[in-house]
Amino acid sequence: MSFRDSVKSTLPAFRYRNFRLFWVGQLVSTIGTWMQTVALSWLVYTIKDSAFALGLLTTMNSLPILFLSLPAGIVADRVNKRKMIVATQAAFTVQAILLTVLVYTKHYNELTLIVLAALAGAIQAFDSPARQSFVSEMVPKDSVLSAVALNSAVFNVARTIGPMIGGLLIKAVGEAQCFAINAISFIAVIAALFMIREKDLFKLASPAGNGSKALSDLKEGFVYVIKDRRMLGVLCILSVASIFGLPALMLLPVFAKKILHMGPDGLGFLFAGAGVGSVVAAVMLALARKSRKQGLRIIFCFGLFSVVICVFSFAKSFIVAFILLAGAGFGAIAGIAMSNSTLQLLAPERLRGRIMGLYVFVFLGMMPAGNFLMGTAAHYLGAPYAVMAGGIACIAAIAAVTLLVPEIIKIDSPAEMSAPPSA
Repeated sequence: MSFRDSVKSTLPAFRYRNFRLFWVGQLVSTIGTWMQTVALSWLVYTIKDSAFALGLLTTMNSLPILFLSLPAGIVADRVNKRKMIVATQAAFTVQAILLTVLVYTKHYNELTLIVLAALAGAIQAFDSPARQSFVSEMVPKDSVLSAVALNSAVFNVARTIGPMIGGLLIKAVGEAQCFAINAISFIAVIAALFMIREKDLFKLASPAGNGSKALSDLKEGFVYVIKDRRMLGVLCILSVASIFGLPALMLLPVFAKKILHMGPDGLGFLFAGAGVGSVVAAVMLALARKSRKQGLRIIFCFGLFSVVICVFSFAKSFIVAFILLAGAGFGAIAGIAMSNSTLQLLAPERLRGRIMGLYVFVFLGMMPAGNFLMGTAAHYLGAPYAVMAGGIACIAAIAAVTLLVPEIIKIDSPAEMSAPPSA
């Protein structure tokens, strides 16, 4: 058996040409995106040396997702998802070019950077539901978990490599070069999308202009989730992590500069620490043939993440911080990937775009509140106490959701998932 055949056998999603193309394109593009993320956060933090400014940046980046992800889910159900993703990737390219020009010519300030971060958030609101639900069109049902896990691996390999390269580039030549590389990197994913064969897709996008009312479409998605309390439980756990846990990572520039006394290269390696654990989690899920007791695994992984960030708040050395961030990355990405695949497999095809719109709304749209709370707490209490408080709140909230929505515990193997008869 050749190496290529061995990879396809071990990682089922790689058997499908469309998915392979999309995966490679995303890998290149996401590395550039993480370089930009590190450069932008470092640039904003150094302007005013303020944790509050970091919180405001990430809040404004996430705020458009709160308002736009639900209507974007409706759009994703009505149009050709591949063409929609091409449009959003082109828009990301324009945003990165604007950042490059403004920073290179030094015609920027804190407000300018925050506005461009908000623009990126608005684009992501439309990109994420289409991209997440498009995964289910490139592979058959029994390979969805593998595809979602491999997509998570892309994100986290990029989160390991991108920040390290970005941190070193910031120190060597400045932030503008990171933004320029990100703009160029989008060519890879756009090219991959043009090379995808629509005739080989397993599900085709709903025809545009189907005549139904947008408000009715949105209501249908909400009602379906409320009836299927397994989906409701998963979305509740995600919202808890998004508000109380995941915003802790946006304070890494504070830990790098104030606590660990490191520069932008050190910040890049801290981001990479979380990326290492995330890659391990994603690869383990991609290799998994079967995953029983999926609901309990989701609860455990988010619980692990919450405990680890509490311990991380006490870290005083780079090595300890790196190891703990790897553990946090493992728990977070394993939980997120399993939640993503669970929702896609529980959702009927006609509602998948709207369900993934809800996923993006809960996962990313809830973050503005968490980012604002975390940034404000860090400003008044200090970053370590803010992170510890977030971890404790996350643990308590996950426990409460598990007790109030026990149906999440009943979720078993993704391959055996089906919609409840009452839905």
